[in-house]
Amino acid sequence: MEKKDIPSVLEIENQSFANPWREFSFIGEIDNFPISNPYVIIHRSEQKIIGYIIYWILNEEAQISNIAVHPHYRKSGIAENVLCQVMDELRNRGVKYVVLEVRPSNQAARFLYNKLGFKVIGVKKGYYHNPSEDALIMGKSVEDS
Repeated sequence: MEKKDIPSVLEIENQSFANPWREFSFIGEIDNFPISNPYVIIHRSEQKIIGYIIYWILNEEAQISNIAVHPHYRKSGIAENVLCQVMDELRNRGVKYVVLEVRPSNQAARFLYNKLGFKVIGVKKGYYHNPSEDALIMGKSVEDS
């Protein structure tokens, strides 16, 4: 992800989340490389951004901070493929464990994370707003990917 990608990323972000990140958040992720790893997903034939993922690597642990796919391209395996690629990258970089947060009401994301072997390991009370909701903390060993 580069700063020139932010308008496309913001469009997807705003269509994907009730509390979307703002431009300065994405700029902060880009500026915080190599801890933060922000990547865009490009549709090969259309040559346009159709999604993105941001993950942090802190020693042997990683956190998936944000992932979204444009609504027109959902349910086609893109997020699953990207997450599998990221898990391979994390394994190659010596990461042992990966975590993420998800709304309990986000059934599609939870289904995907469960499919990939993530398990609920905790709850952050009142983490989300608009609407107010806890966050499920999910995690898995990278070796299990």
